[in-house]
Amino acid sequence: MIRLALVLLGLLAACAVGLVTSQHHARKLFAELEREQARTKALEVEYGQLQLEQSTWAMHARVERLARQRLRMDAPEPSRLQVLETPHAPELAAR
Repeated sequence: MIRLALVLLGLLAACAVGLVTSQHHARKLFAELEREQARTKALEVEYGQLQLEQSTWAMHARVERLARQRLRMDAPEPSRLQVLETPHAPELAAR
């Protein structure tokens, strides 16, 4: 009877240690998850800022101004322009 009690006590102690270990591991993983979620939010904010910056840098008026100032480019004379007409989409689908 004493052996059975000792075996059960040892089994109980092993289960308790396993429980504490698994809870500690779960808490560490949860803390890591929260850190990564915060990092994700920060990266999303940065991505939004970069998209805004890209749209600002690529504005037509800014590109045209830089082409005139830095590259000394001008718009061509209207007489030198050649306009090409493209077929409409329904006509292309019929082909």
